[in-house]
Amino acid sequence: MSTDILIVDDETDIRNLISGILEDDGYSTRQAANSQMALKEIKAQAPSVILLDIWLDGNQKDGLKLLEIIKKVRPKSQVIMISGHGTIQTAVRAIKLGAFDFIEKPFESDRLLFLVKRSLENSRLKNEVMQLKAKTNISDDLIGNCNAIINIKRTIERVGPTGSRVLITGPAGAGKEVVARLIHKHSKRKDSPFIVISCASLDPDKFTKILFGNNKFSNNEGLFYHADGGTILLDEVADMPIETQRRVIRLLQEQKFDRINANGSVDVDVRILATSNKDLEKEITLGRFREELFYRLAVVPIKMPSLQERREDIPELVQYFMESRSKNENLPIRLVAEDALASLQNHSWPGNARQLRNVIEWLLIMAPGGQNTPIRADMLPADLAIDTPRISTLNRSNEIFTLPLREAREMFEKEYLVSQVRKYGGNISRTAEFIGMERSALHRKLKSLGITRDLKINDDSILEFK
Repeated sequence: MSTDILIVDDETDIRNLISGILEDDGYSTRQAANSQMALKEIKAQAPSVILLDIWLDGNQKDGLKLLEIIKKVRPKSQVIMISGHGTIQTAVRAIKLGAFDFIEKPFESDRLLFLVKRSLENSRLKNEVMQLKAKTNISDDLIGNCNAIINIKRTIERVGPTGSRVLITGPAGAGKEVVARLIHKHSKRKDSPFIVISCASLDPDKFTKILFGNNKFSNNEGLFYHADGGTILLDEVADMPIETQRRVIRLLQEQKFDRINANGSVDVDVRILATSNKDLEKEITLGRFREELFYRLAVVPIKMPSLQERREDIPELVQYFMESRSKNENLPIRLVAEDALASLQNHSWPGNARQLRNVIEWLLIMAPGGQNTPIRADMLPADLAIDTPRISTLNRSNEIFTLPLREAREMFEKEYLVSQVRKYGGNISRTAEFIGMERSALHRKLKSLGITRDLKINDDSILEFK
């Protein structure tokens, strides 16, 4: 959007006066004497701000009619209404039609400049909010069937229909926002707004304005106002400014808030969900997070596991991402070979499911071969290829054929079992079921092959790699 200002008034002296005030302050201006000229200027280039006279004598459309058209043609342009004989009713109607604010003639130049500056700021804030609310690459389902994910799905089904607050913790990229969206989807508020606020990326100086609005006579009512009846997700809540935390505590306690520079409270009905990849209890001890807010948010806590903790879900996630990314990028789906899947399951995935999604997209674009060529381990990005289990390379290196039968069999068994244990995320019971062994026999076999020296026993049925 441009940074110029359009002045619409049927009085030449008024237009020139306003133009002089604004240009002295560094703004560029355009003028229109009637509604026809105004529409021509607006359609040619969207102004940042439009100063619009409510009464346009001798025009087919008065200011309010023109305002309605402007909000349809150029909805992002901020409109400030001007009138020499306005009433409260007229001002209220203008605000309801989408005007940013209202100023009466005669006006002081300082007041005019203040409103223009504030309208420009409001426009910038709205653009930031739109970016924060953008739903890019967010799944609408929780993929996986490991025990942790099954339990989370059950929790979502139970807590969703309630109004309880939920705190979702876990590492970055693990799917915390997916869980939040599913909670909203399972709630009675599913047809009302779901608004995501990134506490980490939002400018702290603007945070309170974004949440609570700026003035009861402007369009900047704040996100809590716009989310009334719906759900707000405070994403990475540990990064919320400490002063804003105080205001959120009051909102949670009383279900109402005060706008900045406005008198009186605004009642709202908003469900609050929150996510964090930080240890909030540690943040409390460091004085960076309010203990009262923590206990108000964590009515129902949900902990998302890292991808490393649920390796057995990786094949299902690979298939899901392959289908979704191929659709989004208009690329054919590729088959992922077993050796490539083994490498993907062996990788540590510091970026979790988000990183896996990006790798699958990379493979769809960069992996050699056509649609009917399976993606093999040697086609993976270099940092993943090093995680390919040695068993998958034996045929290529012929190493197994240089060994006596007993040593070759032991090598094969060891590499095979390590690969299968990793495949099932260290779950010995599921590994034993897949390979057709008794669980106790598998424990003995792992011990006899010396595999337990490379593994750390976590409990009776789970092994974790050091």
